[in-house]
Amino acid sequence: MNSSPQIRLNVLDQSPIRPGSTARQALLETVELAQLADRLGYTRFWVSEHHNSDALAGSAPEVLIAHLGGQTQRIRLGSGGVMLPHYSALKVAESFRLLENLFPGRIDLGMGRAPGGDRLTAHALNPSNTFNEQDFVEQLLDLQAYLRDDKVPDTIHEQVMAAPQAPTSPELWLLSSSGQSGLFAAHLGMAFSFAQFINGNGGPAAVRQYRERFRPSKELAAPLANVAVFLICADTEAKAQELRAAMDLMLLRFGKGERGTFPSTEEVAAYQFTAQDQAHLVFNRNRVVSGTPAQVHAQLTKMAAEYDVDEITAVTITADFQDRLRSYELLAEAFELESMGKLREQQVVVF
Repeated sequence: MNSSPQIRLNVLDQSPIRPGSTARQALLETVELAQLADRLGYTRFWVSEHHNSDALAGSAPEVLIAHLGGQTQRIRLGSGGVMLPHYSALKVAESFRLLENLFPGRIDLGMGRAPGGDRLTAHALNPSNTFNEQDFVEQLLDLQAYLRDDKVPDTIHEQVMAAPQAPTSPELWLLSSSGQSGLFAAHLGMAFSFAQFINGNGGPAAVRQYRERFRPSKELAAPLANVAVFLICADTEAKAQELRAAMDLMLLRFGKGERGTFPSTEEVAAYQFTAQDQAHLVFNRNRVVSGTPAQVHAQLTKMAAEYDVDEITAVTITADFQDRLRSYELLAEAFELESMGKLREQQVVVF
């Protein structure tokens, strides 16, 4: 298969709790998946932040990243993302400075301003959270100042620094399912990741606007963007359709505000989709890429061109963990990640 050498692939893992499984098992599966992604040649492995959830086990990405760093060798590790309004900018800066000291040049600090759960839980995490855009921007400015060790006169940054100090800094990414945070990223000179797995519409326009308005920063001289999408890759079309049906039902339930773990094969087979359900499936269609390796390769290549990006992040959830692993294996084979990784290593040696 002719692959596009320009496209790098990443993983965003939400530590899903499968039917009949536990949160501990979900976290152990995240570790196993990170090790597989590291071996296969994926570029980044990000973990998410969700609260008050019985379906997703990842509530503290900085803790999980620290563990993953000791279980992997090469792959970049990051948050997809830290929900910044829950915390102080100083605390986040220090957590990720510590990670950068432990794993130099391998840490991404991805940030968002969504609750990562319901508003009541967000209030419990930070009773002072106003969900105000200006407050979020000020947090981002504070975070940059802490990570740069800026001594800004007549501000807290004149006397307080983020410890421990480090010769390098984590990459700063803003994550969004709308264009607004893309504008923040452009203004502050941060990288931008569009969550098409959350919002199937408007992504290319949001990334284009980010590029047009990008202002270079100390950390980033030129715009850097990627797109994240739910992805299912299987050996056959029939298997891909089976796994896609389960994903469709999960998104349908989530849209209705229903809680619970990822649906089993039996639940999917027994579910009766109404006409309204079918309309929701059509609405969610762009949030998911699925098919055989050749079909997925074609779809992702088209998506990369539409977004004008060279990185795509895959979010894969299945009821059977082996199907999840297989999906990432097939995706890596379709884009020849291992051979491209070896080529990059040779280029580093030569130059």
